[in-house]
Amino acid sequence: MKRINKILLWLIAVIFSLFIIANIAVSVFAKQIVVKQIEQNLKTPAKLGRIGVTFPLSINLYKLEIGNLFKADEIAVSPNLLGFLAGKIVLSGVTLVNPQINLQQSNDGSLNLPKLEQKGKPPEIYLTSLSIKSGKIIFTDNKIIPAGYKIILGQLNVHIAKVMLPITSLKANFKASADILNSAEKKLGSVSLSGWLDFGPKDMDAVFNVEDLDATYFAPYYGNFISEKKLLSATVNVESTFKAKNNNLDIANDFKLSHLVYAPVELAEGQVAQLDLTRNALDFFTDSKGNLNLEFEINTKLDHPSVGAEQLKKVMLKAAAKNLANQSPEELIQKVSDNIEQFKAIGKSLKNIFSGKE
Repeated sequence: MKRINKILLWLIAVIFSLFIIANIAVSVFAKQIVVKQIEQNLKTPAKLGRIGVTFPLSINLYKLEIGNLFKADEIAVSPNLLGFLAGKIVLSGVTLVNPQINLQQSNDGSLNLPKLEQKGKPPEIYLTSLSIKSGKIIFTDNKIIPAGYKIILGQLNVHIAKVMLPITSLKANFKASADILNSAEKKLGSVSLSGWLDFGPKDMDAVFNVEDLDATYFAPYYGNFISEKKLLSATVNVESTFKAKNNNLDIANDFKLSHLVYAPVELAEGQVAQLDLTRNALDFFTDSKGNLNLEFEINTKLDHPSVGAEQLKKVMLKAAAKNLANQSPEELIQKVSDNIEQFKAIGKSLKNIFSGKE
C-alpha cells in the first residue's frame, strides 16, 4: 500500500511539474508565435496580454486585440487529445469572455473584414462547443448615413453544443440572447434564439423572439415602406417558430406592432393622401388602438433559405387583410368613412376583404 501511495505521489509530482513547465514554455514562446501568425494571416496589427494553460488542458489567451476589429478579455480553447491522436484538430470547447466585434460598412457596401490568405489546404477543425459571455457587436453603417449609423448588440450570450452521443450525430443545441442598443447604448429591445438543429437529416426546431423593440430607430432603413407618415412611436414584438423536416423549413410568424403614434401631416387644400397597399398597410390595417397583429407562414429550404421582398410583401398583406377582417363592422365603417376619398381607388382590392362580412 505504501508503495502504491509513493507511486501516486510521484505521478502527481511529475504531472504538476510538466504542467508548470508547459505554462512557462507557453508564456515565453507561444505569445510571440500567436501574435505573428495573426498578423501574417489577417494583415492586421495584433496585441496579446499573455497566454496561460489551466488544468486539465485549456489554453487561455488574455487581452487579445486584433486591430480595431476585435478584442476580448479572455479566449479559452480546450483541445481534445484523442482527436489529435486520430490526426484531427478537435476542440472540445471554445469560450470567449467579453468579446467585442466592430463591424463597419463603407459607402460602397463592403465590410471591414480581413481576407484570409489560403496557403495550401487548411486543416480541418472540429468544434463541439462554443460559448460567448457578455459579448458586444457594434455595426457602423456608412452606407445608409455617411457619418455612420450605429446598431449595437449588447450583453450577447451564446451557447452552442454538439450532442455527444451517438458520436456520429450532427445535432447541436443552441441558445442565444442579446440586447439591441442605439448609438448611445440605450436599450431599444431584445432578441433571443433557442432550439436545436440536426445537419444530418436537416431537421430543426427553434424559436426566435424579438421583444419590445423600438422600430422608429430603424427608420433610415425602412423609410416610407410601412407608411408615408413619419412614425414617432412603434413597438415590435415577434415570435417565429422554425420547424424543419428533411430540409423542408416552415417558419410560423406572429408579428405584433403596437403603440403607433404618427407625426401630424398637413395637406394642401384639396390634396388627398394616397394609399399603396404594399407600402402603406399600417394606414389602413391597424385597429382603432393603432395595433397591428400579423400571423403568417413562410416555406423555404433549410440548407438554402430564400424569401424575396415581393413574396414577403404578399404574405404580410394577406395577413394584414386577415387582421382587418377580424375588426368589428363599426370600426371598418368608421375607418372607411373617415378616409373615403383616399380609398376610392382601391375599391376592387377591398371587395375581397369584405366578402362574407356581416
